[in-house]
Amino acid sequence: MKLKTLTTLAVLGLIATLASAQQQQGVSKDEIRIGTIQDLSGPLAGFGKQARNGMQLRVDELNEQGTLNGRKLKLFVEDSGYDPKKAVLAAQKLVNQEKIFIMAGHIGTAQNMAAMPVQFDKNIVNYMPITAAREMYEPLNRLKYSFAATYYDQIRLALPKMIKDKGAKKVCTIYQDDEFGLEVQRGAEAGLKAANMELAEKTSFKRGATDFSSQVAKMKAANCDLVVLGTIIRETIGTVGESRKTGFNPTFLGSSAAYTDLIHKLGGKAMDGVYATMTVQNPYTDEQSQPLRFWANKYKTKFNEDPTVFSVYGYVIIDSFIKAATKAGPNLTTDSFIKSMDSITFEPDMFGSPKSSYTATKRLGNEQSRLSQIKDGKWVVVSDYVTP
Repeated sequence: MKLKTLTTLAVLGLIATLASAQQQQGVSKDEIRIGTIQDLSGPLAGFGKQARNGMQLRVDELNEQGTLNGRKLKLFVEDSGYDPKKAVLAAQKLVNQEKIFIMAGHIGTAQNMAAMPVQFDKNIVNYMPITAAREMYEPLNRLKYSFAATYYDQIRLALPKMIKDKGAKKVCTIYQDDEFGLEVQRGAEAGLKAANMELAEKTSFKRGATDFSSQVAKMKAANCDLVVLGTIIRETIGTVGESRKTGFNPTFLGSSAAYTDLIHKLGGKAMDGVYATMTVQNPYTDEQSQPLRFWANKYKTKFNEDPTVFSVYGYVIIDSFIKAATKAGPNLTTDSFIKSMDSITFEPDMFGSPKSSYTATKRLGNEQSRLSQIKDGKWVVVSDYVTP
């Protein structure tokens, strides 16, 4: 009898050990842990804080209204300062100390590239990073999901049409000297090739630069009438502002990285006329559809500031995670989440996003983008979605 009891206890102990070993990191009986890395102190802090707020709004909505298959969500936020080395440290903390289930909405191309190996080593999905670089879904990896039409495709498709519409003869580029800027640059080169043209001038700057006078002088000297901007916030404002000051007024075309209300809010009247590619519209509080206006005012009440397109990215990323995790069922694991994602379609939403879908071999949800232009201090949609 004693031996039987000991055997039973040993078997139960083994079962408990195996169950413990197989327990999914970041998922407990009543909680799912989501990690995100944002720039909260560097050159993209404006974007990072907005993205974090959008994510927090959707997390709070879920937690206030109920649960996700019996579980609440908990968001863990780390600051990279837009520095790839800090992104690695942030990823290590989130993965190894906070024990997150998933990394969602990490901002920045170089930062994601640096952090992904830390996550992948622990079987943690890189979910919908806030960057439109191709590396976010290529090469194919079961732990990669991306939502944004690539910078490369955005510019490649928009540029030939803009050259034709504007009658442009000389096209120049200015781009950040890193993975992000190079993607815009490559897209410009591909777009020019499609238009049977070559670059008249190309110029670059280091991440964090604040003076663009030499680059502008170079493009002005080349008589450029269309400039592709591989720039983000202050680089867009700096380049366009310096150009206007020197009487250099080409057509400016940026990517979705430059599509933010901070451009016209911080850059003022000089930013009027700038074009950018985009996938969701900026949520102004005063002139949208009723659902969007309601959402924008709810956000403003909570955070005491107007929402932006980056607020929308953060919100939509968590919203899509909730849909996919709900579909995965109560036994939420990395494998069940991937299985759910690989047969999912997200319908167009109130923010103007196009429909997106995923499969085991298609990890970019949407390839479409459209054009917006700053008119009288506001972004106005000026084209339909363009499909590759």
